[in-house]
Amino acid sequence: MHTMVFASFFSALMIIGAYIKIPVGPVPIVLTNMFVLLSGLVLGSRWGLASTAVYLLLGALGMPVFSAGGGIALFAGPTGGYLAGYALAAWVTGSIIERTGKPALFSLVALITGAIVIYVPGVFWLKHILHLSWPGTLAVGVFPFLPGDGLKIAGAYGVFMMLRSSRPELILHSTGKNP
Repeated sequence: MHTMVFASFFSALMIIGAYIKIPVGPVPIVLTNMFVLLSGLVLGSRWGLASTAVYLLLGALGMPVFSAGGGIALFAGPTGGYLAGYALAAWVTGSIIERTGKPALFSLVALITGAIVIYVPGVFWLKHILHLSWPGTLAVGVFPFLPGDGLKIAGAYGVFMMLRSSRPELILHSTGKNP
């Protein structure tokens, strides 16, 4: 039961993160991806994926949880690939930390890898949907986000390390049981 509450909490954080945005072209800078990555670290691969899937399902059903509102059509727009990347990133981030254990370095590796995982479908879909060249795609779909993503990774890492040291029972994958 507690696991579902934590997963729901992360879904809510993702929604809030979508409303904290900086418009920079066809894809805005949002905090959602920080919470997606953090959900993988804290909840593990399965529950991180579940919390992200709930967020994406709510948006697909029309709830205004994405930075541009809600509805299935947003998956066909410029941000669609990034949205799809969220689910995979939560799972990958959680999988890395589950398999490597608790060393701080692997938490950072998991976060960076998860961020890259968001970019892969996001950039390919953006290129396809906007008919851009690769340099053009990188100019609008990657480069503007790198400084902010560095800060979000640092923030997620700090929160995770703080939770891990002060409230380790909240890190679900480390105990293998519900808090």
